[in-house]
Amino acid sequence: MIRKEQTQQVSAAFQEFLTTPLEIRLQRHRQVSPEVAALDLFHSVANTVPAYQAFLKEHSIEPVSIQTFEDFQKLPLINKQNYHSRHPIADLCRNGKLEDCDMIAVSSGSTGSPTFWPRFLSDELQITTRFEQIFYDSFAAQNQSTLAVICFSLGTWVGGIYTANCCRYLASKGYPITVITPGSNKEEILRVVEKLGDAFEQVVLLGYPPFLKDVIDTGIARGLEWQQYRIKLVMAGEVFSEEWRSLVGARVGSNHPCHDSASLYGTADAGVLGNETPLSICIRRFLAEHPEAARTLFGESRLPTLVQYDPLSRFFEVQDGTLLFSGDNGIPLVRYHISDNGGLISYQEMLQFLGEWNFDPVAELQCLGVNCQDSLPKGIHPLPFVYVFGRSDFTVSYFGANIYPENVTVGLEQPEIREWVTGKFVLQVKEDVEQNRFLSVVVELAPTVAGDEPKRKAIAASILSQLLRLNSEFANYVPAEYQLPQVELAPTGDPEYFPIGVKHRYTRKG
Repeated sequence: MIRKEQTQQVSAAFQEFLTTPLEIRLQRHRQVSPEVAALDLFHSVANTVPAYQAFLKEHSIEPVSIQTFEDFQKLPLINKQNYHSRHPIADLCRNGKLEDCDMIAVSSGSTGSPTFWPRFLSDELQITTRFEQIFYDSFAAQNQSTLAVICFSLGTWVGGIYTANCCRYLASKGYPITVITPGSNKEEILRVVEKLGDAFEQVVLLGYPPFLKDVIDTGIARGLEWQQYRIKLVMAGEVFSEEWRSLVGARVGSNHPCHDSASLYGTADAGVLGNETPLSICIRRFLAEHPEAARTLFGESRLPTLVQYDPLSRFFEVQDGTLLFSGDNGIPLVRYHISDNGGLISYQEMLQFLGEWNFDPVAELQCLGVNCQDSLPKGIHPLPFVYVFGRSDFTVSYFGANIYPENVTVGLEQPEIREWVTGKFVLQVKEDVEQNRFLSVVVELAPTVAGDEPKRKAIAASILSQLLRLNSEFANYVPAEYQLPQVELAPTGDPEYFPIGVKHRYTRKG
């Protein structure tokens, strides 16, 4: 039987998406209290979702007793273990109806066991606004023909299909965007760009950062002139350095690092939670050059992903240094704990902090030569910031100092060094025959590069220089005679450290 309510829901959601300008969407949090919206979401979920009703009953919570935001903040957290995996998938959906969702994505998480996340078209339209921010504010895709090349893996996994759908919705809204989906097939991506790129005013590659770099480097090795295609990048899934952004940008001919790429903070659980903006990138680039300011702001010697978010779409909280969020989806989530280390900074708090370091990112963006005729450059929205570190279990401890892969990465992205290496490495703490500990870094050489002692020494010196610059714990805790890492150079695809076709891990426990 055709369900008319589904048709009506799609029609209303799609019409609202098509007719509401981006600027109005991004201003709504100033008229509607995000805290009140989060409280309303709780009551809606408590009234309609069987699994959440059972969860509240287990914790002896009557929904009517949750009347204020302070009450909301006392609600127990949910996660995959205590909520999602304990209930039939239909009970996690509104009214216990899985059939009211039209798509299911899969995430494997750290355990490798699949988790299923249903969603409906209206959920995707909500997330499409995050893509619209990037395509409008950063890429000016409303004014130029754009080929969107989906380089995320396709199939049941969330990235590829979700991204392709959102880009198509933008085309439906009138953006001159054409989508093609080679997925993670590198040969097909290169063929698409060479055969179709000239037919468009710009080409956007959407994928995971290390994979996109591999695609770009392979193209350069084959004589592909990326700069002729006006390449833009949309990325997700990994923290990367600003040196990496500059390096990859230079290889495709990018002249505006704050506007030519953007990263998404997303999960299979709830789609895209936040996105980089020209403003957040401008701020992050300043902080990359001023490690003391970054340490003061974030409390760690590594640079996190920094994005802005819409608190009416995804309401964030912080508890014990980790992030929680609430949001409406095929499986609505209330105070969901995703174990990401990070924090929140309001728009005003961010500008005030930067002012104390004599930096005005709004003025800086106006001086970058993009949209200089505007009184306020595009990409400036008074949205709050969320920062996200890579998971803390990827660090190694050395003389009591936490050393992060991000610190080593910057050392490999310095001029000259970056031409020799792929960017992959394995960081670990080892012991010599005298049982003295030392810092080991096995570095993967680029395909056409042969290792030698001068290169090894130069790489070790570059890594040490950046560790001392970026990581105050390392500089102060580790005795000088133990600071120089012992670097080993390995060929591309080395089976012990860099097996082909396996997701790479940058650290190993000793």
